[in-house]
Amino acid sequence: MNIAQINFAAVFAAALAAFILGAVWYSPLLFVNAWINESGVKIGEIKKAKMLMSMVFGFLLTLVMSFNLAAFLSAPDTTFVRGIIAGALAGIGWVAAGLGMIYLYEGKSLKLFFINAGYLVSALIVMGGILGAWR
Repeated sequence: MNIAQINFAAVFAAALAAFILGAVWYSPLLFVNAWINESGVKIGEIKKAKMLMSMVFGFLLTLVMSFNLAAFLSAPDTTFVRGIIAGALAGIGWVAAGLGMIYLYEGKSLKLFFINAGYLVSALIVMGGILGAWR
């Protein structure tokens, strides 16, 4: 990894795109109702201050994910397609597999696994595409 090869504007843009994807993914447009039913989270009980902190730290963690993926994609010959493939492999092979192990031990539903893992895999694919294309 050569940190000089990392495009920090692309890292930020990729993180922002993944964060926006999360806002849509966990909205009434897609999976919020299924996620609420499966996770047991009580939306009405979440205080605004806690939600704001969760969103701030969630974005910071998304930035960490984006930077980490950018480090793996820092070679000068990286392309859009290579970025998408790397995002998919990281999402499926590391993130979804890791979540799957945890969900098995915690006894969480398969539906919740697919909602959460699906978002993370999709987010890494989006980030990988942006990072691969924006050299």
